[in-house]
Amino acid sequence: MARRTDPKKSSKCVLAARAKAHPAELVIITGMSGSGKASVLKAFEDLGYYCVDNLPVALVPQFADLVADSPEITRAALVLDIREGVGLDRLPATLRSVRNIVKSVVLYLEADDEILMRRFSETRRPHPLGTSRPVKTSIESERRRLTPIRESADMMIDTSKFNVHELRALIFDRFGHAKMQDHKKILVSCVSFGFRKGVPDDSDLVFDVRFLPNPHFVPEFRPLTGRHPKVAKYIRSFPQTQEFINRISELLVYLLPHYITEGKSYLTIAFGCTGGQHRSVMIAEDVKKRLAKAGYNVKVVHRDSPK
Repeated sequence: MARRTDPKKSSKCVLAARAKAHPAELVIITGMSGSGKASVLKAFEDLGYYCVDNLPVALVPQFADLVADSPEITRAALVLDIREGVGLDRLPATLRSVRNIVKSVVLYLEADDEILMRRFSETRRPHPLGTSRPVKTSIESERRRLTPIRESADMMIDTSKFNVHELRALIFDRFGHAKMQDHKKILVSCVSFGFRKGVPDDSDLVFDVRFLPNPHFVPEFRPLTGRHPKVAKYIRSFPQTQEFINRISELLVYLLPHYITEGKSYLTIAFGCTGGQHRSVMIAEDVKKRLAKAGYNVKVVHRDSPK
């Protein structure tokens, strides 16, 4: 007796084999309005991706077929967002089907409500949900509607603390090389802050350096910061300072590849002292140099230090 074949199961197997065999890649960019999707799409275009903005969700499977079958298009990126309207509700199910056609990465961009409101104010552009209600109300509504899509994402980037150039650098670091698993492809931010003004909201790791002697109590150092050579030399003169820097740097060099393995594309490391002017500044600068020497892309931000 001939074995009966389930046509749906057979079709899924063929699609899965096709996606596995084909080297093409499709990046689907989505997320909050004002989070930087246009800038990210431009970065992908500069990387040589075939890019499409605001493609209707109903056409995504056909586009995935095109990417999978085309000998010219091996890497593509497209933006899907709230401009789609009610059709966006079908996106989670559509993403599941697309993964069977071509290798796909869903990149979700977000930002704090206050940051989004400021960006809309600065650009003077209306929110895609309309001008009949306050921007804050539109942002809250959009965030609720995008929750199922956010949960389907492979990678999330909070662009609250990034400028356009830093966001572009992050995309280049994460997608600009053939070996996506390269353990050095992560953007690290070393942030100094003062506990008086609270811990930075976006901190992934927080280290308290108030155990170090405080230069604030040395009159000549009080108006200076941890970036001044004399202040830095004073802080380094204590044996616990060098031991702390050595141990923290070794720990971070150990941890960073594991964060990458878990899909993290950027990491914020915060160092706090009382006022955020001396000890935390010097430590952030030194740790930044250690990580950069280890081959990582590192920036330093002094949140509370006088400019």
